[in-house]
Amino acid sequence: MTTKVKRQPNNGPKIRKEQDIVLKMIRIYCKKKHHQKDLCAECQDLNNFAMKRLSLCQFGEEKTACAKCPIHCYKPDYRQRIKEVMRFSGPWMLLYHPIESIKHIPIPERFRKKR
Repeated sequence: MTTKVKRQPNNGPKIRKEQDIVLKMIRIYCKKKHHQKDLCAECQDLNNFAMKRLSLCQFGEEKTACAKCPIHCYKPDYRQRIKEVMRFSGPWMLLYHPIESIKHIPIPERFRKKR
């Protein structure tokens, strides 16, 4: 018999920042594709799922980009939907949220400051 370990939600600064960026991308997608001022039911469902998955990420504050993660915790249909949202919203992020866009660009290891 296996027992499931219930993880505590991660609410560290990196997770909160990731959640903020995902929400902004979903809002852009919904506004442009579904012509909604607020999130439609489909986009709200995707947002709720993404927030839950991010808060329960087993890597916590040491997490990498979800696309590079060895463990794919999104269900296949949600994974396809979030990929579509990110592919569409990525270029728009430069216009709507330029500072977050630049901060979110991954920096190669050789250019990072050593601590």
